[in-house]
Amino acid sequence: MSPFSPKAPVQPLWKPYLAFLVPMIGSNLLQAASGSLNNIYVGQMLGVSALAAVTSYFPLMFFMISLIIGLGAGAAVLIGQAFGAGETGQIKAIAATTLSVVVAAGLLVAIFGGTATTAILSLLGTPPDVLPQAVAYARIMLIATPGIFLYLLATSMLRGVGDTITPLFTLGLATLIGMVLTPALIRGWAGLPQMGVTSPAWASIVSMTIATTWMVIHLRRRNHPLAPDGAFLRALGFNRVLLAKVLRIGLPTGIMLVLISLSEILILSLVNRFGSDATASYGAITQIVNYVQFPAISIGITASIFGAQAIGAGRTDRLSEILRTALTFNLVLTGSLVALVYAFSGPLLGLFLADPAVVAEARTLLHIVVWALVIYGMGMATSSLMRASGMVLLPTLVSGTAILAIGLPVGWALSARIGIEGVWMSYPVAFCLLAAGQSALYHLIWKKRPIRRLV
Repeated sequence: MSPFSPKAPVQPLWKPYLAFLVPMIGSNLLQAASGSLNNIYVGQMLGVSALAAVTSYFPLMFFMISLIIGLGAGAAVLIGQAFGAGETGQIKAIAATTLSVVVAAGLLVAIFGGTATTAILSLLGTPPDVLPQAVAYARIMLIATPGIFLYLLATSMLRGVGDTITPLFTLGLATLIGMVLTPALIRGWAGLPQMGVTSPAWASIVSMTIATTWMVIHLRRRNHPLAPDGAFLRALGFNRVLLAKVLRIGLPTGIMLVLISLSEILILSLVNRFGSDATASYGAITQIVNYVQFPAISIGITASIFGAQAIGAGRTDRLSEILRTALTFNLVLTGSLVALVYAFSGPLLGLFLADPAVVAEARTLLHIVVWALVIYGMGMATSSLMRASGMVLLPTLVSGTAILAIGLPVGWALSARIGIEGVWMSYPVAFCLLAAGQSALYHLIWKKRPIRRLV
């Protein structure tokens, strides 16, 4: 039940907000841990060349996943509005339309990507010495794309009806199976065949298949609003009206994720100019920063879903309260993690870096950037709430301008003047501009617009 439903118990907003938020943070941590464990298994058990082969597929994977996450975000907003209005039929129609499009796109990727894997990876600049292994790994992942897309989209859409527990258990089950199966396939334990560099790909497919099957059974047993029952199956297809609304919200979100990844590639190219120690520091710092970002990102998603549910229930008077709650949680949770990073930055960096001199330099750079994640979270929460009403393009332009058009040139200019510290100063500059721009949009434009349901 939506916390904005007339039948919902009266309670402070922070309670349902926290109940929704904590499992989502747990899901993000599980996803990150799963990727890290796979890399550890491959690097330690198969060697550097195998790890390089698996890593070669990452840019293509991130591009595709970004677009699916964007479409999932668009669908979740529309589902949230329908859920707030108590319209179960509309919930199923939105989910079924989005699912149909995403699975069809996955089939196209599987057909064309699976047959042109070598050409794609060569175009991405995969080193020739690891190309055969990279092709073997990537071909399996590309052919399995429809199932991967289905898995990612389903866990995203469930959040639209306020369910973050099912995605947490689904991801937890997939992670647990992958943890056991990947090394078993690498070594050929328990009578399993030795699959070499393709082991993590096969383990991912098996784990996601089992986890998705469990999720379907679980949803049907609970008579969940998104259970794949007869009404859901009848709604499968291409509803052009609903699809246009999903794409209106989802495509800019996905494109923004792609642009952020592009900015990281450009930042890394700047960092690489300062030598291998600087590159190693970058790797260690980004690992820590990623974990600090999880609450900020999750708080923003929660603001978007709660905002959508409030709009669907006709409770637009609660939108300002939702934003205040999001900003407060960001200050407390993200701020607490930032404080911990400052207090233990040396030992944390020491987990990734062995040279004390490199740790000392990385610590200085980490201190330059990590405080700005609180500001980043404020901008994320504000833009996410606006997305709940369908206002996506302007917030995306503001974010893109802050990160790409201003932040990157600032990092480029400062690095030429003061060295590697200047590169990292681009992050606080971009995040502060992003937060200020989103706040200006919220107060000067969004609050003055009529807020209406999209479905």
